[in-house]
Amino acid sequence: MRFSDDPAGADVPVTLAQETPARPRRALLAVNQKSRSGGVACDAAEEALAGAGIAVDRRECGTAEDLRQLILRARHEVDSVVVGGGDGTLNSALPGILETGLPMGIIPLGTANDLARTLGLPVKLEDAVAVIAAGHRRRIDVGLVNDRPFFNVASVGFGVDLTRALTRDAKKRWGVLGYVAAGLRVLHRVQPFHVTVTIGDYVHRSRTLHLAVGNGRHYGGGMTLSEDASIDDNRLDVYSLEASGVISALKLLPSLRRGTQGHWAEVETMAGQEVLVETPHPRSVNADGEIVTQTPARFGILPRAVTVFTPAEG
Repeated sequence: MRFSDDPAGADVPVTLAQETPARPRRALLAVNQKSRSGGVACDAAEEALAGAGIAVDRRECGTAEDLRQLILRARHEVDSVVVGGGDGTLNSALPGILETGLPMGIIPLGTANDLARTLGLPVKLEDAVAVIAAGHRRRIDVGLVNDRPFFNVASVGFGVDLTRALTRDAKKRWGVLGYVAAGLRVLHRVQPFHVTVTIGDYVHRSRTLHLAVGNGRHYGGGMTLSEDASIDDNRLDVYSLEASGVISALKLLPSLRRGTQGHWAEVETMAGQEVLVETPHPRSVNADGEIVTQTPARFGILPRAVTVFTPAEG
């Protein structure tokens, strides 16, 4: 089933708003050297950007806070930020992007690249740079969990266990297949837990294996939050996986890929702009592939808070 606190049609997908093209002239380039392709991609990205007529201010950083500070320091010297890496690297850049308002270009170099998939960005480096150089801009929403921003999905339960089980080496070696292998290992030992989800006046109490609260459309290497989810619909989509065991959960996998899991009795779906998740004891919360906080978790949304370069077609 689906519950929504938005009577104005929260279930209707919204097309991403497109702004007038404005080619970037000077870009801060930050590439995660530890990403799956980062070691060989940094020089190629700089060369491709320069070849497209974009002056590059290339800087390296070691931590998420370093990346935020780099963006803040460069805010008056560049007119855009180009980030090369996976969803974790993009999440690290997000606070700086929010504070400066600079538009962001994305070069997908990670394992899952779920934000890039949501935005329809090409994976090939030269094609990703061409999108940035074309200058077509779209404004997208940002999710918040206990005031920590995220692009894609935050989760409690199975998603946290998967994050802990998925090592950097496994992602580099196996790519998306690393998610599958780690997921199968974790699924056999995951235990249901009690959770209370509050959206407005609606309260849902259950025992769940996995609770996901999403701002975007894709997560976890191509899983789909909901078949009608959009990253600029000013809405958080929520689903609770309440399968009775491993076999039941495995049967849901095709639906989880398509985003049609809400058609199953074992899945409760909800939607709203503000969501409160409570558990009897504090549980870790994963957002964009990183463990960032714990329950109780208050979720909100910043509508169309970030500008990104995307393909012209919507």
